[in-house]
Amino acid sequence: MNEPVLVLNANFAPINICSSRRAIVLILTGKASLVSNGRGYIQTVSETFQRPSIIRLGAMVKRPRPRVTFNRREIFRRDGYTCQYCGSRTGNLTLDHVIPKHLGGEHSWENLVTACSACNHLKGGRTLEQAGMRLRSIPREPSLSAQYIFERHAKENQEWEPFLDGW
Repeated sequence: MNEPVLVLNANFAPINICSSRRAIVLILTGKASLVSNGRGYIQTVSETFQRPSIIRLGAMVKRPRPRVTFNRREIFRRDGYTCQYCGSRTGNLTLDHVIPKHLGGEHSWENLVTACSACNHLKGGRTLEQAGMRLRSIPREPSLSAQYIFERHAKENQEWEPFLDGW
């Protein structure tokens, strides 16, 4: 009953993920309708219910455009858990300021990258030019697409794909 269910707005835009239990309650109260049943059925004493995979809300929900939270985990995720200097995928990753803070570097999406501890130590408190190092990709704030937001659940829920593309 805790499988993830994709929640679509009235215009079929993906807005959230909820549990199967919550989705069934929304359907039974008339606040949502079943779009896809990819998981079989739930049998109660007196009734059988379809186990939802995707539901659609009956009324449009206005929400402010979400932004990716600026934190350590999201920087690692943006960089693919890969050192941006040497490309290694070790478990010993750190964050590195491209322009060191003592030289005026900011704590921002554009100045923080994932680095292995060896590269971080090698670069030290120097700029890229001073250390003779190069970045594999230019650091940017991740674009907020439905694929990025719901990426964690998208692999095991292939039926969500048509609803996540294009948003």
